[in-house]
Amino acid sequence: MSAEPKQPHLEQQFRGMAQGAQSLATAYIGVVNGLFAGLKRLGGTEAAALAAATGMDAAYVRRWCDAAFAFGYLEVEGEMFRLGESGAAMLPDAPGTLMPIAVQAMLNMHMAERAAALMRSGARPGEQVMAERETLLPWFGPMLEASFAEFFERTICPGVPIFAEVDARGGLVVDLGCGNGWYLRALARRCHAAHGLGLDGFDENIAQATRLAAAAGFGDRLRFASGDAHAFSLDAPADIIAMSRALHHVWEAGGASFIRRLRDNLRPGGAAVIWEPNWPADRASLRAPAWRGLAFQNLSEHVQGNHLLGAGEIASAFAAEGMPPEIYRFAEGREAVIVARRPG
Repeated sequence: MSAEPKQPHLEQQFRGMAQGAQSLATAYIGVVNGLFAGLKRLGGTEAAALAAATGMDAAYVRRWCDAAFAFGYLEVEGEMFRLGESGAAMLPDAPGTLMPIAVQAMLNMHMAERAAALMRSGARPGEQVMAERETLLPWFGPMLEASFAEFFERTICPGVPIFAEVDARGGLVVDLGCGNGWYLRALARRCHAAHGLGLDGFDENIAQATRLAAAAGFGDRLRFASGDAHAFSLDAPADIIAMSRALHHVWEAGGASFIRRLRDNLRPGGAAVIWEPNWPADRASLRAPAWRGLAFQNLSEHVQGNHLLGAGEIASAFAAEGMPPEIYRFAEGREAVIVARRPG
């Protein structure tokens, strides 16, 4: 029996995809260990000097430099390595940094491995899977900030009137699941009278958020504390309770009861402001390149005990609890902001 004919076009395609994964893995190592940043400080340098400057093992760094050179992140003359254009783009503080792509790629691989194993039993261990890899959690907030802070500040904030309304009276904005505080810092840059409280379940995130707010000069307007989004209770009612891409993390535990908790912690006329990736009503939409990432995200969210939500589903749930919703869609419908007010 003759062998099945080979499909060289598919093999070439998949080998290219595999090299892309290797390239992003190499970039990730350089990001989280400060190797790109170290090369920026040092300029052209040998691998051993880069290892000494960053506190890393010299043998690992030498091999990383070769891999980073192979994938075009570094250039080399003799034994002197320096940043290439794509390496400079991975610097976390670079304008338009591409760092989030490398971090997201590694997070995806972690979640893929967990999903592959857990699929056999159906177990869903929850959000603690984010802390299973010591290098991932500290970079989750910076990844989200670099991906979404500018979009929020320049597009969503001016496009959703409730923010200007609350700023005009100097109101309180509470961010549930605040991560490293990027949402409140972006809001503070636009809304100069509003003040904020961020709550998060990871101590690492609270420490980052507090440090970054102080460094940005917002220490007197923003504060952060550990808190369980599932069971929070505020000392004083808020003007806005915001959740930036986080509502799906509490939805399966009881969406209706959670909405009632939001309502009860808002002042009369206050609003829940929910920003979510908008799960499409039509599965065929997932084939479009701009939507594909949502399909994998929904798989990884299942590992964490969550699933992605559609804007209509969220709006209907708020309406059922007596909080009239408005839906604002952005990015060709891939992002949705739902504003639901507590009756005055």
